[in-house]
Amino acid sequence: MSEGRFAVIGMGRFGSAIAQRLAEKGAEVIAIDTDQEQVELIRDRVTYAVALDSTDKDALLSQGIRDMDAVVVTIGENFQAVLLTTFVLQEIGVRRIIVRANGETQIKILEKMGVKEILSPEQEVSNAVAENLVNPHVLMSVRLPDDYGIIEVKAPVGIAGRTLAEIGLREKYKLNLVTLLRWDGTEDNAAEMLSDSSSHSNHHILGVPTGETRIEASDILLLFGTSKSIQRFIEINS
Repeated sequence: MSEGRFAVIGMGRFGSAIAQRLAEKGAEVIAIDTDQEQVELIRDRVTYAVALDSTDKDALLSQGIRDMDAVVVTIGENFQAVLLTTFVLQEIGVRRIIVRANGETQIKILEKMGVKEILSPEQEVSNAVAENLVNPHVLMSVRLPDDYGIIEVKAPVGIAGRTLAEIGLREKYKLNLVTLLRWDGTEDNAAEMLSDSSSHSNHHILGVPTGETRIEASDILLLFGTSKSIQRFIEINS
């Protein structure tokens, strides 16, 4: 039985994480982006993925966007596209629109447009800074309702060299792995990178990890779960 029908527009890290988690919860999810490459990366993790211009009313209507329970707009840096997409969604009559804004000015503009649910990256950043100060393993933290979150974690030393099946993230720790980022440099550079907990500019998404995927010491895990579960995972394996 489906847990709802949702569309997520903008398949950056934040948008793709939301789309994948909704799909894991049993929802019917349409992932939308203008970039075909981004669409291909998410295709196997959602119900349907399509490359289209979200400011094109007819293109959105062709995907049944009016019938979605909610549409989440996480386009990113192109605020003009955010505004035009939001306007089109309102014109179509989408019942629930959730938009990610970047800065107080954008939030005020969206509020003037009548958007009721706005995601604030400032709040995400403040959570991330606080989390990193308390726990240096945490690189990024996006807080969600009910004490859940999507958190980037440096691979704890205790799981290096083990497969995901051996670690048992879901069974033992009640965590879901959204994706895995892997260092693409030399061994010398990787050693240097490990000394800097905030550096992961040279990491790249490893595709869809399987139970046989073996964790490397320089990996970064993008985890979904409660704060308590993530903290327990870090403490046990550090």
